[in-house]
Amino acid sequence: MNITGNTILITGGGSGIGRALAEAFLERGNEVIVTGRSRDKLEAVESANPGIHSYQLDVDDPAAISAFSRQVVQDFPALNILINNAGIMRAESIQDGSTVTAEATITTNLLGPIRLTTALLPHLMSRPDAAVLTVSSGLAFLPRGDFPAYCATKAAIHSYSQTLRVQLRGTSVQVIELVPPYVQTELTGSQQASDPNAMPLADYISQTMALLERRGDEDEILVERVHFQRFAEREGRYAESFARLNR
Repeated sequence: MNITGNTILITGGGSGIGRALAEAFLERGNEVIVTGRSRDKLEAVESANPGIHSYQLDVDDPAAISAFSRQVVQDFPALNILINNAGIMRAESIQDGSTVTAEATITTNLLGPIRLTTALLPHLMSRPDAAVLTVSSGLAFLPRGDFPAYCATKAAIHSYSQTLRVQLRGTSVQVIELVPPYVQTELTGSQQASDPNAMPLADYISQTMALLERRGDEDEILVERVHFQRFAEREGRYAESFARLNR
């Protein structure tokens, strides 16, 4: 994957990691398109970053995804990179007897990327140097007990990325997984954005872009901060690390 000269679509680009990636790719000479649910946030991104294009899109809505996919390909026929970043993270108590939060999380975090990727793949496979980037999480590999559905969806995104990569062998489409650690965004609320235990967003983006730029055969983009989670099982410390994360 080249990190310049692309036309890149980023879901969940109104804030957090999605917006920061959009700005980083724009600075490197790419045409960038972002989607999100909030029109106000999208307008703020466009105002601060002339050259970024935005579409309001609810990734929970299959019909909206279908219509959007047709429109964005018509508007940007050079589109060659999709970054599935949109997601929600909500605490759950499994004992409360409700699956509302879990179902919403699965729809946004798992069905959304699958539906959008499927809709755009015919076009992406027609483009040279195409790529699908999926955003999973360190919690896919070492989960937190208070976010069961979120962790499950991110583990599923990791698995989906692996199988998508197999099915796209021999095509022009690379599949790359971004695995963020705990980052200073508002994913779980405003307090996360200033949590000293979280990785500063600017640091995560700069390290991620550097890894993408010098990427060789790596299928996963892993900043050092996420190694604690990603390699817990490989290094024989899963039980200890899981207990530490969930004490």
